[in-house]
Amino acid sequence: MVILLTLITAFLIGFLAMPVLISAFKKMQVVDKPGGRKIHKNETPSMGGVVIVLSVLLTAFLWLDVYNLVTIRYLIAAFALMFFVGLRDDLVELSPFQKLGGQSVAAFMVVFMSDIRISGFYGFLGIYELPLILSYAITFITIIGLTNAFNLIDGLDGLAGTISILTFGFLAWWFNVVGMPAFGMFSLILAGSVLGFLVFNWHPAKIFMGDTGSLSLGFALSVLTILFIDTNGTMASVTPWKFNAPIASGMALMIVPLYDTTRIFSRRLRRGRSPFMPDKNHVHHFLMRMGLTHDKVALTLGLIKLLFITLIFIGAAYSDYVMLPVILLTALLLGARLDALTLKRVKEKVRNSPPILQKKYNVAKNKPMLEEQFTSHYHISDN
Repeated sequence: MVILLTLITAFLIGFLAMPVLISAFKKMQVVDKPGGRKIHKNETPSMGGVVIVLSVLLTAFLWLDVYNLVTIRYLIAAFALMFFVGLRDDLVELSPFQKLGGQSVAAFMVVFMSDIRISGFYGFLGIYELPLILSYAITFITIIGLTNAFNLIDGLDGLAGTISILTFGFLAWWFNVVGMPAFGMFSLILAGSVLGFLVFNWHPAKIFMGDTGSLSLGFALSVLTILFIDTNGTMASVTPWKFNAPIASGMALMIVPLYDTTRIFSRRLRRGRSPFMPDKNHVHHFLMRMGLTHDKVALTLGLIKLLFITLIFIGAAYSDYVMLPVILLTALLLGARLDALTLKRVKEKVRNSPPILQKKYNVAKNKPMLEEQFTSHYHISDN
């Protein structure tokens, strides 16, 4: 009952507060204007992450007992810090180094103070335990990388919200069934809060989450996924719901932002461009070129995410030696199929469209007729 009430509380706070935020931002003209790389058509309020984070913090303090709050105190503090980094970036754009500085402090809090880290490779490549300094370094880089990878997929109505709800929902279930209720309830609160936001972010979006939301959620996802990996890797083999391929399972949970970031960075480098130079070649852009709408893209990538979660259940008994190739090859094959379908669709559009010169000729040919219709309609004469 407490689990259900916690989920409902997180959802209702977001659901009831979001219209107030939308109205306030419209009056203050705090809106994201279309143009450039942005694919929305209307001025839309941003920074919906304000309500998401507010909902998470209020629900946590309402429903978590003192013991659970103490258990996740550094995670909550780091989560709040990431919110302020994102808020500052939304209001006054931060430089990459300033943003990285804020992310580094948040990562430091969970890695060094909560000891949430990748402690080893859990037998993969014969490595069971990493030296402490190397463990800290790998975890630190992973948190920063995954946080920003998630931030990059927040470019479409409903996409980041859909992907995060599925991951938080899975993690909420898993942490609770393995006896880690503090992290399970925190994951559940995150899922409920994002769901309240998604009602207003579904296409056509009434509000975007902005960096206030995407950086906060990406950070929470990365930290909880690392905890999921390390807990699986270090727990006894007879423990129920243990996934024997911890690295592959964690990769499957973050497969959409991981694949998108790897793909986009490699494409930019092959073309001699900076990997950090923004463009419109993300996976969601390619799906839209196939003719899919925002909601269909979000649902498609959400179903792909569910496919990978299903894979780790099917392969729960197998090690990373088996599951890592399975996860990687599945991602590569799906990506190659996506590229092929997109290219085919674009060629069809080009083939069925009239040539540019023909379009110009038709416009010039119809111009006198249009002028005549305009003059006749409004009774305009030369006198």
